[in-house]
Amino acid sequence: MDFNLVLIGRAIAYLPYFIIVFDELGQIGLGQKKGNFHLKKVWNKGSLIYSNEKKTLKVVEPNIMEIPDQLEIKESTGSEIDMTLEFLTPVRLRYQRDLVVMPEFHILIRNILRRLWLLSYFHGEMKEPSWNHREIIEAAKEVRIKNSFLQWYDWERYSGRQKTRMRLGGLVGRISYHGRIRPFLPLIKAGSIFHVGKGTAFGLGEYAIIEE
Repeated sequence: MDFNLVLIGRAIAYLPYFIIVFDELGQIGLGQKKGNFHLKKVWNKGSLIYSNEKKTLKVVEPNIMEIPDQLEIKESTGSEIDMTLEFLTPVRLRYQRDLVVMPEFHILIRNILRRLWLLSYFHGEMKEPSWNHREIIEAAKEVRIKNSFLQWYDWERYSGRQKTRMRLGGLVGRISYHGRIRPFLPLIKAGSIFHVGKGTAFGLGEYAIIEE
């Protein structure tokens, strides 16, 4: 079984504890039948940082992603391009309190901004980004959907705390946008790393930028 874990900001310092937890979780067991496993290896950026044999953790240098404090968002500048995104895990976006089934570009940008704002606030010494949200969103409304091959994927998880099954379905598949997209690329790239929408703590909201 292979799986990924993304640690952000202050959580990076707790990597050794996550390794211990996953190792002990294997002894306790997963699922109703308590299937056991052994944590064998942990990799970071293609390098082995921990193995079950040596029980030692190498020093890990975190990735640093810089997002400009000021985004040059102007409707009258820049050429129009196409961009395709692939939603790898269910993407749950909300707009005006409703779940979105056709993610217009400005809705995607709104959700990315919200995600990055929260991460910046809680992991960046409570500093708020100085982006002009209104200007960014208004410019994002000019970008149109070129084509969409998205479908709704129903996914459930059992909440031990609430003693009930939680419905966490979302959109998967590919969607292409057309317009003046280049100024938004720092936000789009950040969203592909940090995920977007609801349920990101469970791995939802992951997407990739498809090179064409």
